[in-house]
Amino acid sequence: MKEIQYEIVKEIAVLSKSDSGYTKELNLISWNGAEPKYDIRSFAPAREKCRKGITLTKAEVQTLFAALKDELSE
Repeated sequence: MKEIQYEIVKEIAVLSKSDSGYTKELNLISWNGAEPKYDIRSFAPAREKCRKGITLTKAEVQTLFAALKDELSE
């Protein structure tokens, strides 16, 4: 099985931290050398492991931002 490689191009925000030390983060990440995408997932304290997450294109982030802006302004 091919090892998945990633490069955190830009650290944007730590959204939360669990008691176990994992942090849920929003980053711009390049997976296997591909074009970077926005990524939300949990990482172990030294980033030696990561959990399943979600990757979003810039257009998807813009749509999500607009939806959250509408939702939170109510």
